[in-house]
Amino acid sequence: MGGIKVLTFDCDGVLFDTQEANRAYYNHVLTHFGRPSITQEDFAYAQMHTADEAMARLFPDSKELAAAQAYRRQMGYGRYIAYMKMEPDLKPLLEKYSGRIHLAVATNRTDTMHRALAEHGIDQYFDLVVTALDVLRPKPYPDGLIRVLEHFKIPPDAMIYVGDSKLDEAAAYAAGVPLAAYNNPSLAAAYHIRRLRDLDAILNP
Repeated sequence: MGGIKVLTFDCDGVLFDTQEANRAYYNHVLTHFGRPSITQEDFAYAQMHTADEAMARLFPDSKELAAAQAYRRQMGYGRYIAYMKMEPDLKPLLEKYSGRIHLAVATNRTDTMHRALAEHGIDQYFDLVVTALDVLRPKPYPDGLIRVLEHFKIPPDAMIYVGDSKLDEAAAYAAGVPLAAYNNPSLAAAYHIRRLRDLDAILNP
């Protein structure tokens, strides 16, 4: 497969369409504190960054942020996982390449990632899952991707990272890992794909 040993995925917008789930999640917190619904600009930020970073943007006052964070953690994300929509072609792709190459996740999600994979019945396909909790610095820093490279003991050009945001672009570039840009032609990437099944042509040149 062209020397590719590891295929690593971002989560939001790549493994799953999480817009409905995440919008409902943040709006629930905002409503609880008497705030208006999340703006499109803030939502776009939240889709790429960690939940802690998104909350800090939504609640700039430190006392309000502390209260909102406590409420968010008590509330949990579990009820919203069912609203995460698995991307087309994902499960067939995982079934096809599981056991042939290593499959991994590198995401800015935190404690919701493993549960999301399990509840959607795909956790068994992944050899490694790296979240923002597992690294010192989340994306756009390359720490998550470097963790994957070190785990599998491979050079950067033996991995492809599938991402859809500027943070993915920056992390891949800093790690020296080829990026497959998913449904985002504005990204500087080694490859651009419209569907996950388009990875076949990259993995089998």
